[in-house]
Amino acid sequence: MIDLSIDVNSVKEKLVEFLRKQINDKGFKRAVVGLSGGLDSSVVAYLTTLALGKKNVWVVILPYKNTSSQSFKHVQLVLNNLGVNSVKIDITPMIDEYFKSFPEADNIRRGNKMARERMSILYDLSALYKGLVIGTSNKSELLLGYGTIHGDIACAINPLGDLYKTQVRQLAKGLGIPECIINKPPTAELWEGQEDEKELGFSYIEVDKLFYLMIDKKLSDKELIDSGFKEDFIRIVSAKVKSSQYKRRLPIIAKIS
Repeated sequence: MIDLSIDVNSVKEKLVEFLRKQINDKGFKRAVVGLSGGLDSSVVAYLTTLALGKKNVWVVILPYKNTSSQSFKHVQLVLNNLGVNSVKIDITPMIDEYFKSFPEADNIRRGNKMARERMSILYDLSALYKGLVIGTSNKSELLLGYGTIHGDIACAINPLGDLYKTQVRQLAKGLGIPECIINKPPTAELWEGQEDEKELGFSYIEVDKLFYLMIDKKLSDKELIDSGFKEDFIRIVSAKVKSSQYKRRLPIIAKIS
């Protein structure tokens, strides 16, 4: 049996202290969090509010024209529960104006542009509100390379980067996040009908179990197969981890001295 359970109270305390210390050590008292109404950003909003207090947290809502009414409802639930500062900026005009020059652009290009547009706004508002941008990418996404460089992966500090998606769900329950947010299918809503697990081709619980044995326990491919994982699944996931390694590193600087 593969046990992905965490001590929710202990993890919550550690992450709240991590956020408070990292933000204060960098000379800041405030934070900026992009909130989509999804699981990860909601968890980060809750943790950051516990760390800094509601007056010091700015939550930014950055919808596009295809953002669902459900997402707006979930964002409002989080705002009502936390009582933090909030601002909403529609990114539709800037995205659509840009792609007038590239009408043939596919969903990947459009999605990447949206992710980077949102992060550009978050960093501009971080200067306005004098707060650090807090990241929302979890360990599963980072290992899979399921994120955009200078987009959703960008941040000053990241509290969720060592928690698998499955573990973030556990933490969300411990934080009292509404069940409707915890249980809905993960999606960045980068295009209509987009869902993370459909795009990836497997569920987070499946890949999290594999990652736990592959990354945390360092099992060989043979041992993973003996544990019940299919060889094709191991190969596909391993390829994603290897091909996205560059996303998890700072730019390589040429040394000439």
